[in-house]
Amino acid sequence: MAANKIEGVRVWPSPESTRVVFDLEQKPDFSYFMLQNPARLVIDLESTDKLNTLPAIPEEHKIIKRMRYSKPKDKKSIRVVFDLLQNAKPVVFALAPTGPYKDRLVVDLYGTQMSVYSNESNSAKRSVERAKDRNIIIAIDAGHGGEDPGSIGPAGTYEKNITLQIAKRLARLVDAEPGMEARLIRTGDYFVNLNTRTVRARERKADFFVSIHADAFSRPEPNGSSVWVLSLRRANSEIGKWLEDTEKHSQLLGGAADVIKDTANEKYLAKALLDMSMDHSMKTGFQVAEEVVSELRKVTKLHKREPQAANFGVLKSPDIPSILVETGFISNPKEEQLLLSGSHQEKLARAIFNSLKQYYWQNPPVDSLFASLKADNPTIHKVQAGESLSVLASRYGVSVEALKRVNSLKSNTLFIGQVLTIPKA
Repeated sequence: MAANKIEGVRVWPSPESTRVVFDLEQKPDFSYFMLQNPARLVIDLESTDKLNTLPAIPEEHKIIKRMRYSKPKDKKSIRVVFDLLQNAKPVVFALAPTGPYKDRLVVDLYGTQMSVYSNESNSAKRSVERAKDRNIIIAIDAGHGGEDPGSIGPAGTYEKNITLQIAKRLARLVDAEPGMEARLIRTGDYFVNLNTRTVRARERKADFFVSIHADAFSRPEPNGSSVWVLSLRRANSEIGKWLEDTEKHSQLLGGAADVIKDTANEKYLAKALLDMSMDHSMKTGFQVAEEVVSELRKVTKLHKREPQAANFGVLKSPDIPSILVETGFISNPKEEQLLLSGSHQEKLARAIFNSLKQYYWQNPPVDSLFASLKADNPTIHKVQAGESLSVLASRYGVSVEALKRVNSLKSNTLFIGQVLTIPKA
């Protein structure tokens, strides 16, 4: 009788990779190797009983053709063979029990012939090319996915499902707005490595990155949404990592990297550009975060009334402004039910969308359709309580003098309800 047993096998295909998970009674003792001509991955499991039937692989799958058993290396082990459709890079590791899962053996296969755009249309490919009157690209990251369920609510709701539903609603709103375009980091229930999420956003030439999550706590009482931005400490750490990785310098320097031959000078230039880029990203992220908090206040309770700073890995990109939105506490029974509600999800998505649209209408990239539209239609602002000329000048990126001149103001006094024309920045 073997010491271990396979209780089930689950397959999680994604556009770029496939994850296969073996659910086991105990911690696996395993080894693996690759074979070529044809391409195969071979995994040996020591002292383990076979599962009667291995799952079939869907025909549309792009990496694995089938899974099968083969002659084991000895009587105490079993051998599982993955017949592959192409060369692939395997990453195989064990996972300890957590949440609803027991011990697991995880097999990640990354196709070497696949692109991040493998499942996207030609029009989507063309849309990310920079051109005059281009769309503003919003990368939307649905937290967790696949083998990683995220937090689990009292009624058994998985965070990964809630985040994907809200992300898709947000993407629909963004795509429906002329001049804006959404790019989902994951489009289905599959795992995406945390460190590659911002890489995917960069490959899609994103102007902004928003990550959707649902909070949780050990007690059911906490509730409400919150918005997070990158902490200064994490920002400085990421700048250091980018400086040490000379291959990333070309991403910052563009064509200049081919001209600058002096390595020392390139590093100084990279440091200067990184500092400026990170400053811009953090400032933009914080301004959008303030807008999101303001919009969320209209549709749900707030757990934090101001944007919060943290070390979240998905916020680390120095060249893409980013925020993380905790849409509510899935560990709170009432809020779990709210997060399951389609109407509430739509309200949350619209609050985030309104904030992004408002920010980019006020601060459009110079080559964007928003910039052209804004040039043809001057911005009008209705004064609200607590606003002053200096506050509005800072928000719209103009001077107090310009505001006074365009609106023929003789003093700095404003009145609630007063309508102002905002000059071009």
